[in-house]
Amino acid sequence: MKLKSYVLGNWIEGTGNFQNLYNAVTGEKIYEISSEGLDFNKILDYARNVGGNALREMTFHQRGRMLKSLAQYLMKRKDELYPLSFMTGATKIDSWIDIEGGISTLFVFSSKSRRELPDEKIWTEGKPEILSKDGSFVGQHVLVPLQGTAVHINAYNFPIWGMLEKIAPTLIAGMPAVVKPSPISAYLAEKMVHQIIESKILPEGSLQLICGEPGNLLDHLTSQDVVTFTGSAATGQKLKSHPVIIKNSVRFNLEADSLNCSILGPDVTPDMPEFNLFIKEVVNEMTVKAGQKCTAIRRTIVPNEIKENVIEAIKARLEKVKIGVPGKEGVRMGSLADDRYVELVNAKIAELKKTMPVAYEGDAVFESGSFVNPVLFRCDNPFETKEPHEIEAFGPVNTVMPYNTLDDAIEIAKLGQGSLVASLFTADNKAAKEVVLKAGAYHGRIMII
Repeated sequence: MKLKSYVLGNWIEGTGNFQNLYNAVTGEKIYEISSEGLDFNKILDYARNVGGNALREMTFHQRGRMLKSLAQYLMKRKDELYPLSFMTGATKIDSWIDIEGGISTLFVFSSKSRRELPDEKIWTEGKPEILSKDGSFVGQHVLVPLQGTAVHINAYNFPIWGMLEKIAPTLIAGMPAVVKPSPISAYLAEKMVHQIIESKILPEGSLQLICGEPGNLLDHLTSQDVVTFTGSAATGQKLKSHPVIIKNSVRFNLEADSLNCSILGPDVTPDMPEFNLFIKEVVNEMTVKAGQKCTAIRRTIVPNEIKENVIEAIKARLEKVKIGVPGKEGVRMGSLADDRYVELVNAKIAELKKTMPVAYEGDAVFESGSFVNPVLFRCDNPFETKEPHEIEAFGPVNTVMPYNTLDDAIEIAKLGQGSLVASLFTADNKAAKEVVLKAGAYHGRIMII
C-alpha cells in the first residue's frame, strides 16, 4: 500500500523511487512512500495564497475556537490511530502520550489563545510608549501574521504529538502549515491528516502533508516563511545552513537530540520519597518509547555516598520491565521504530562500553522486530570520561555518574553542553536555587521535584 501526500487540495500518490516502510514489531513490509512528482514551489504558494489568506481573515479567537472543534473531532476518532501506533513499536502508554497528548495540545492552545489574546486580527503588545514631552508623539508595538507558510519537518518518535504541537500555534498565529513527517512513521501522521481533512474544520490550504523526501522544498522559501525541524543535531545544522535559508533570513527553529540529565540532590537519602520518585522517573525515561525521546534522561547524576543504592534500585526496577509486542497485557516497553535505529543504538552502546563498565543490561531474546534491551552504565569518573557527555545512544540507555558536592553536580550537568531539559530531585530549597542559578543557562527548562 502506498502512502499519499495531501497537497493542492488533493491526495496525491508519488510517481517513483518508493521507500519501503516496515512494522517495527514484526519486521514485515507495510507501506511504500515517495514524494516524487510533487511540485514543491506550487505547494508553498498554495499554502501562502489560499490557506494564509483564509486564516488571516479570522481573529485569534476564531482560530482558537477552530482548534477546539478540531480537537473534539479528533478525540472522538482516536481509537483508529492506536493499531497503527503499535506498528511503530509504541506501547499503549507510549501511544496515549503521542495520540491523546498531541490532541490535548490543540485544546491547550485553543484555550490560551482565547484567554490571552484579543478577539482581533492584530495583537497590540504592551502599553503605548511616550516619545515626546507633550505626548503628541507615541509608539505602539503590534504583532501581525507573517504572509508565508510554516514548514514543519518532524521526527519519527512522536508522529502525532510532534505534528500537532507545531500545528496549533502556527494556525493560531494565522499561518498555514506544510508538514513533512519522518518517513519511518509517516503512516500514522497520514492517518491523522486524513481525519483532519475529513473534518472540514480547517480552511482549505491551511494544512498540507508531504509523505516522502523534501526534495527541493527549501529552495523555494522566502523571508516570510518559517522552518521548524525536530531530529538529529547533524541534520538540523545541515538544513539550517541551506543557502536559501541564509540568503532570505528564513526563521529556523531547531529542536535536536541532547544529553539531558537528572540530578539527585545531596540532601536525599534512600528512605526519602524523593529517592523513590527519582528512581521511578529514571526508569520511565529509559523505557517509555524505548528511550526514543529528545527529552529522555541520559545522564543520572547522584551523590557519591549513595551511588550503589541508586544503581541497585534502578536495576531492580528495570528487571521488572516486560519488553514485547505493544498492546499485549503487561508489556511496558516496545521496540525501536526501525532496524536502522537498532544498528545505530547498538553501535553507540559499543562505543560507550569501551570507556566505562555496564551496571545492568537486559538479556531478553527477540525473534523479530526492532527490539533493544535496556543498558545502564556507571561512570565513576565523570570529569575524566568525556564519552557519556558526548555520545548519545537514542534508545533505552542511561549512565549513572557520582558527585561529591552540589557544585560538582552542576559542573557535570554542564559538561553535556546544554540540553532540552534537566531535572532535580531535592527537598532543599537552597539546593534548588543553586542548581537553577548556576545551571539554568544550559537547559531549555529545569524541572524540580
